[in-house]
Amino acid sequence: MVTIENAQLQQAEELLEIYAWYVQNTAITFEWDVPSLTEFRQRIADTQTRFPWLVLRDGGRILGYGYLSAFHPRKAYEWCAETSIYLDHDLRGKGYGRKLYEALEEAAGAMGILNLNACIACPKGEADEYLSDASIRFHEHLGYSMVGEFHDCGFKFSRWYDMVWMEKMLGIHEENPAPVIVYPDIAARCDNDIDRIERNQR
Repeated sequence: MVTIENAQLQQAEELLEIYAWYVQNTAITFEWDVPSLTEFRQRIADTQTRFPWLVLRDGGRILGYGYLSAFHPRKAYEWCAETSIYLDHDLRGKGYGRKLYEALEEAAGAMGILNLNACIACPKGEADEYLSDASIRFHEHLGYSMVGEFHDCGFKFSRWYDMVWMEKMLGIHEENPAPVIVYPDIAARCDNDIDRIERNQR
């Protein structure tokens, strides 16, 4: 049975294995070198002080993960968050990405986040062996819209790539928005909401 749960630091090695494939074989991430296990574990821990880092599992196998992070550190951006997901590369196109995104949106809404932003690498013109526009199409299907494009901003595998920003609004932008709640303060409630999402999808 497929489940979504909060990541545990002892899962870092399995999660890093998923991410490493993208670093080494794609331009989906602009990172050139696979981070060390120590560094990657610290990334998870740092993220979890404020945001969710979720793991998608089928029994004992980790299928992928997703997390939110700060869109920008300045206070006025508090109601915005950036989304990131990575699936085992053999499992793309099977609906698992949507499951993770729905769980992240549920968590973001509970925190009081109003804007979700996705930073997406995109090929210049035709797709190549390292990158296609599949991520852009995926986000469009989830209700994200294009808001900006940066040209020749990423250099990897001896070629230049563009980058786009896409956004999705989760709530109403009121005159006096409630402060955002850090995820650790509502993690138990979000676990219940995720369980409800999974039951409804079965």
